[in-house]
Formats: sequence, C-alpha cells, structure tokens
Amino acid sequence: MRMIEVRNLTKVFGSYKAVDNVSFSVEEGQIVGFLGPNGAGKSTTLRVLTCYHPATSGTVTVAGHDVLTESMEVRRQIGYLPESNPLYPEMRVNEYLNFRGKLRGMGRSERAAAIRREADRCGLAGFVTRPIGQLSKGMKQRVGLADALLHDPKVLVLDEPTIGLDPNQIREVRHLVAELAKRHTVILSSHILPEVEAVCERLMIIADGKVRAAGSLSEVRSRVVGASRLIVELRGPAAEIEAQVGKIPGVREVSNQVAAGWNRLRVASRDGQDVREQISALAAEKRWPLRELRLEVGSLEEFFTQITAEAASFEPSGRHSHD
Repeated sequence: MRMIEVRNLTKVFGSYKAVDNVSFSVEEGQIVGFLGPNGAGKSTTLRVLTCYHPATSGTVTVAGHDVLTESMEVRRQIGYLPESNPLYPEMRVNEYLNFRGKLRGMGRSERAAAIRREADRCGLAGFVTRPIGQLSKGMKQRVGLADALLHDPKVLVLDEPTIGLDPNQIREVRHLVAELAKRHTVILSSHILPEVEAVCERLMIIADGKVRAAGSLSEVRSRVVGASRLIVELRGPAAEIEAQVGKIPGVREVSNQVAAGWNRLRVASRDGQDVREQISALAAEKRWPLRELRLEVGSLEEFFTQITAEAASFEPSGRHSHD
C-alpha cells in the first residue's frame, strides 16, 4: 500500500521558493531517509506533509487522505517529532504525555495504557515522574518520540532526531528508530549521511528545493559506482600511454602523474563502463609493465557532496536558507 504520495509539491514564501515541484511516494512499512544540506527544503516539505504549512501548489496524501481537505484525519495518521522538539520543562513526563493525549481526544484509560506502552518502548519507564527540565537532551528526544507515538500512528515523521546529541545518545536513538520501523512507516530527515545510511532502506537527496536523487541505498550506490575512477600504474612513455589509453572506447578522461618512472593514471569512463580488461590487454600488447589496476569507488558522502554542490552552482543569486 502506498502510504504517502507527494505530487508536484511547491511551497513559496514571498519571492522565495523553498520547495520546487517535488514528487515522491513512500510505501507502507518503509524507512525513508530525507537527506539534504541545511536550507535544502527538507523541513518545509515535512511541515506540509504534517499539515503545519499549506502547499502553494501540488498535492500530498497520507494513507489516502489529502493534507489540505482532510487535515484532521491526516493528523490522526501521523506522529511528528519536529527538529525543535517543543516540550514543557516544568511538567513531569507523565503529566506532559497525559496532556498530549488529551489534546488528541484520547480517553483516560486509553491515555494511561498508551503512556505505559510508549514509556516502556522509548526507555522512559524510570523517568515518568521526573520534570522534563531535569532530563538530558537524549531523554528529552525520547519524550518527544513517546509523544509522537501515543496515538499509535501509521506514519512517523522524524526531523533531525539526533541533532545536538552526543555519540552514545545518537546510537541509542538510531536503535530506537530501527525498532519503531518494525511497526510504522518512517520518514527520517537529516543532513548527516551516516545517520540515514544506518537505519534507512530508501534515500531521497534534496538540494535547493528539488529532489536530486532517489531510490534504494543500492540504487543510489550504483550511481556512485557509475562515477568511479580507475587507478592504473604503468611503466613506459608517458605521452604514448596517455594517448593510447585515451583512445579506448568508453574512456572519457585520462590524467597522469609520473613518479620514479611510473605513470599513475586516473581514468574516468563514460556511463560507468568498466574498461579494466581493455587497459590490461593494451599493456600486454605494448609490453608496458602494469603494477596496479584498481577501481576506486566513490563514497555516498562524495556523491552527496557532488550533487549538492551542483545544485548550489545553479542557485539564483540572493537565495537564502529557509528550511
């Protein structure tokens, strides 16, 4: 079942286009990473999805309900942990969760059962009588998660859930999110690539208000492999080696550094073609000693940096951050 459907979503603030014709869908039970630099449009997209902002144009549905015309029903389907995670520090954890349950129209017994369930699931059972203001940042994030889960929503939207946490707290929240994904469809927004890689099945990279890449982690990785480079070390006449390797079908670009009589070539191919066999055959034919022939695969981090840099190069002058 398709749980979230976003079609041609655009959100404009005055003369600023924060989200520009974005389309994507999320199937039931998936964990989707929404990745992009600060100011890319991630949070704005999520605020439209969670009924905090109306779209300027386009459509968004959650569990078949339109966010504009059926916003109350959409809110029943979604649990939302915003980046700011607003809490009342003077309230105790159980008081706050009880208050939030009342706002959602939950009955007394339903609230009590939900608070027990989510306090246990989020690791808060020993903290329910503590004032929120006395909790660590990591525990406050857990309170926000428990709040988002009280009404057992179909969809869980997490906006930068580990921001400001220390490494141990980050690991704890990651583990918790992975557990939650067994029962909920999850969208996790972050500007930290390892965060998304650790828990997500699918990935969307957004920059400058547009989706720049989308697919499973393996599909996005295949685009990285497509941009890989060959490292070749040959002994022989530099000019001839560069010219002959450059003539191989599928080779797009060759650069060379000569050191101690060896030519160290970086070979970029077209459309991800693997030309190692042709280079090996050429070396054998020319009797050039071959010391290294290696595929240097770029990382997802390099790919992310590359496509966000490309987006920035087309950014209109005067564009400012508004996420």
